[in-house]
Amino acid sequence: MISIQQEQIIQLEEFIHVLEASTLAKRRPMDDVTLLTQMVKGANLWVTAREDGKLIGFMRGISDFCYRTFIADLAVTEAYQGKGIGTEILAKTREIAPTARLILFAAEDAEGFYQKLGFHLHERCYQLKTGEPFS
Repeated sequence: MISIQQEQIIQLEEFIHVLEASTLAKRRPMDDVTLLTQMVKGANLWVTAREDGKLIGFMRGISDFCYRTFIADLAVTEAYQGKGIGTEILAKTREIAPTARLILFAAEDAEGFYQKLGFHLHERCYQLKTGEPFS
């Protein structure tokens, strides 16, 4: 049985496993354990999917729980993709912070998934990447 719940934090090894077993590892700094550790510790909102205690998916986010929830990662292992688990994780995220706007960067191949759930493109989102000058 698969359970969806909020957790305070997950283990680094679980985080790495799900990144590698999903499509996110190719877009994450997998060779930098220090940075991955900071990513785990820095999140204040975790919604997880577990089957018999084993982590099979998660949402890693930063939220004030009332106005904004920034979804940093949504990952489901490939063996469980297409079964509605990502949708359930996002529904639980919305349940935890019902008045907060959900904001995320979508991977190119995930845009249709988010659009199907009602997410829409925001025309005024800006980013400054690591190494780009701040002037």
